[in-house]
Amino acid sequence: MVSTPTRAPAAKQRGATRPPASSRTAKAAGSKPKVQASGRAGKGHVPPLAKLRSGYRSFWAKLEGTGKSRNGSTYYLILGSTLALTAIGIMMVLSASSVEAIAAGESPYTAALKQGMFAAIGVFLMFVLSRVNVVWLKRLAWPGIAGAYVLLVLVLLIGTSTNGNQNWIEFGGITFQPSEAAKLALALWMATVLAVKAKLLHRWQHVVVPVLPIAAGIIGLVLAGNDLGTGMIIMMIMAAALFFAGVPLYMFGIAALVAVAGAGFMAVTSSNRMCRITSWWTGNSCGEGIDANYQSTNGLYGLASGGWLGVGLGQSRQKYSWIPEAHNDFIFAIIGEELGLVGTVVVLILFAILGAAIYRVVVAQEDLFHRVLAGTIMVWLLGQATVNMSVVTGLVPVIGVPLPFISYGGSALLMSLCAVGVVLSLARAQMAPSVQPKRMLKFRTKGGRPHSTRKRK
Repeated sequence: MVSTPTRAPAAKQRGATRPPASSRTAKAAGSKPKVQASGRAGKGHVPPLAKLRSGYRSFWAKLEGTGKSRNGSTYYLILGSTLALTAIGIMMVLSASSVEAIAAGESPYTAALKQGMFAAIGVFLMFVLSRVNVVWLKRLAWPGIAGAYVLLVLVLLIGTSTNGNQNWIEFGGITFQPSEAAKLALALWMATVLAVKAKLLHRWQHVVVPVLPIAAGIIGLVLAGNDLGTGMIIMMIMAAALFFAGVPLYMFGIAALVAVAGAGFMAVTSSNRMCRITSWWTGNSCGEGIDANYQSTNGLYGLASGGWLGVGLGQSRQKYSWIPEAHNDFIFAIIGEELGLVGTVVVLILFAILGAAIYRVVVAQEDLFHRVLAGTIMVWLLGQATVNMSVVTGLVPVIGVPLPFISYGGSALLMSLCAVGVVLSLARAQMAPSVQPKRMLKFRTKGGRPHSTRKRK
């Protein structure tokens, strides 16, 4: 597999200034001392980073094979780690939610069955998307972003509120969180628009319009529902799309200043957020009878009491209402308590495998649309996982962000599995033709050959 830089436009510009290989060889041959010096340098010390890079490439080359013998290991690593994380999530949701469900007079399997239902639907959609040509998804970019706007507006009008956040719409007893669908819709829309404007992205006007107004509108509607955590993840998605599109780096500095100022304003204007921040920073309660660190502190107790191997699956003590709704954002603490350090490391390794495999897909893409879409999904899933685990371990203040594939929540699980399905479609295209799973939908790309053998009439 041939790897290409993730920021290809800048790399091509730098490569264009280099002299041809023949001229460099001729110049080197004309100077004997330089040749000897380079020879001595080549046999000398090799930088550790170069060794690591060489070993990484060699490992993947041996794992995947080359040419027609490519076995698609990247495809199966993405698929396997995703299914493993989803299975762990259903198991831990059952363990973490059963106590509170019994206390409420419900079946202990209620939350796990709902999570399993959404997992089944999500896995089915993931396999469907993995067999679809990703170019075909461009048709859904504008309808998808329009639908996201409509749903986010409906949330503010008729949505339900939980713990001060108004982010859900209820349909016949099933709640849906439109902000989760907005993440995938925005990633697809930005990849489509940025690919069309690829040659103009060095000019700030074409970066700003229409990307920033549309993305800022999505973020604004999410923040209007008082969900700063999801808003931060969507900001991360927007920044990732611009980065992989090759936008000049100085624009990120300006955007970072604006984002920090906006986050500071949102924190200062909310007494609840300021209480969380000051309590996290000082370790003290920010008011009489108010303990903003209650959830975080008990999460750390759970991780600490788990030890190396944990107290046993289903034997958590913190889930007895010490951690409110332990099956949601703080489920990583229950994993640490019941499965110990070994269990948390297994989860970390699975996310690392998923991230490394998706990265292999990203760097192999020559088409800008493919690279931006895959890179944005990678940053979304891994960035959200990092934020969640940082909250549970007390590295950052408490932010309501679920752990992908594991935390309870059908909307988040469904959209995460659909996003992985898109990446699987790109990974499938890298496999040798003889071992590729069959494609379900075929699409003729503009100016190229059709993917189907049937000729158009």
